Amino acid sequence: MTTSASDITFRPLAGPEELGLFQQLSYVLDHEVEDDLATGRRRPEWMWVALREDRVLARLSWWTPPDHEAPYTLDFFDVDDTLPPAERHAIGLRLLETATAAVIPAGAPRPEYGRFAPGDWREDPHAREVVETRMNILAETGARVLVERLRLEWRPGTPVPAQSTRLTFRPATDREELLSLMTLVLENTLDEHSRTELLTMTPRESAELMYEEEFATFRTPREWWRIAELQDGGSPVGFVIAARNNYHPIIAYIGVLPAHRGQGYIDDILAEGTRVLAAEDVPRIRAATDLGNVPMANAFARAGYATFERAINMVWSEQ
Repeated sequence: MTTSASDITFRPLAGPEELGLFQQLSYVLDHEVEDDLATGRRRPEWMWVALREDRVLARLSWWTPPDHEAPYTLDFFDVDDTLPPAERHAIGLRLLETATAAVIPAGAPRPEYGRFAPGDWREDPHAREVVETRMNILAETGARVLVERLRLEWRPGTPVPAQSTRLTFRPATDREELLSLMTLVLENTLDEHSRTELLTMTPRESAELMYEEEFATFRTPREWWRIAELQDGGSPVGFVIAARNNYHPIIAYIGVLPAHRGQGYIDDILAEGTRVLAAEDVPRIRAATDLGNVPMANAFARAGYATFERAINMVWSEQ
């Protein structure tokens, strides 16, 4: 599908050979796109550009996990920031609405939008304009900010946290054990995505969705998934999911059971996940937590994780 507005053309890429055209504009995920196309995480028909002759004025792309058929998230949305504000807003809005109408079936929910931003984006005038320009365009289509998240990184050379003297760790027995623990830790969760899911589903359903959409896709050893237990009685305290996703070694999920919160066990459990990945001689460990989840953010800081970016998530739902 191709549409025109005066001298501007709005269309998807013709194929992977137009990657160079798409990358006339830049974003921090550009280096991942070629492999995403090769593995099916992106498709040319999901990658759209607004063109004036051969110049890209705006672009966007949806992404999906391996083996998924539909777009999962909108993670590229850029406009040429050298354009006058009113022009770039109008072009970005037209591109977003044209591409969405062509790619997302009528009546289907729009996939969530995610944007990475510098950690100090509010204090940096240029970075703030870049972020707010995109947010304002999406807001005009009915999107709202769901959450802002800290993107965190542990790097080799950072001291590896000491092994816990209070807890013992073992691999998860099976899927059911992990789902049962995940269901329990969702009580009073501070994670905004989980809180939103719990408005329309049970904790068990939310846990199953998370497991199937994320944990089940990991190809790294399941022995890296560790259950924390009390040394004296052996009852579970919490768990940590250490893994590697399509891009980085990560702390995918970490939780403390409600009965054991407030005793500092989060530090012991995060230390174990970090130790598991550090032992694999990884180049980095990535993690993320909501800006509002202060206890988790503080635990990451104590473990030597530094904030290197933030992530802003916007949704079109009414919740």
